[in-house]
Amino acid sequence: PCLIKVMNALQSKHHCAEGEARLICDKVQAKLLKECHDPAKMCITDLANRNLAAECYFLWKTTRLQHLTLAEDTRGMLTELRKGLRLLLLTNGDRQTQREKIEACACQPYFDAIVVGGEQKEEKPAPSIFHYCCDLLGVQPAECVMVGDSLDTDIQGGLNAGLKATVWLNKTMATPLDTSPVPHYIISSVLDLPAVLQKMEHKINAKLGTDHIASSNE
Repeated sequence: PCLIKVMNALQSKHHCAEGEARLICDKVQAKLLKECHDPAKMCITDLANRNLAAECYFLWKTTRLQHLTLAEDTRGMLTELRKGLRLLLLTNGDRQTQREKIEACACQPYFDAIVVGGEQKEEKPAPSIFHYCCDLLGVQPAECVMVGDSLDTDIQGGLNAGLKATVWLNKTMATPLDTSPVPHYIISSVLDLPAVLQKMEHKINAKLGTDHIASSNE
């Protein structure tokens, strides 16, 4: 929807032909994937001028931020989880870009802490940022679970940091081309998280019970 709005503006305001507008949008999108928040540094080739690049960027960003919301069922889930758990939001990326997203979706009340990689010395998957998060919450890595949709940063990072478990959010449930890293759990919807956490708890309790029996026998 954001790029459609940009394309419409290019056609109506700047009198671009549809093909030309589509080409410009393709180039804008390619640059936006890098999350560059400074339009003066976007260096979009073949655009008429920097002002047009800046206009496309800000139109895209404003439209996107307007559509960023935290679904009601997700908010409900986070509220319930937070009754018994400490929750932290960890994201890679540029400070300004990510803080704008966080503010737009108003997710601050659902987390005990929020950490943006661009504000730290290292980002995911570096162990240091995960250990920093653990320190913020006052817990040990072995007590933490990482939930994320990126195998390369979220899951690999959680494994690097020695967390208790990693949960991969794989919305398409497509089999990854690479077999590594291997998450402990896979879910297709974030709403499946409470059931997975319950499963972890059952496993821990079962192990504790087995250990207790073994100790008694000894």
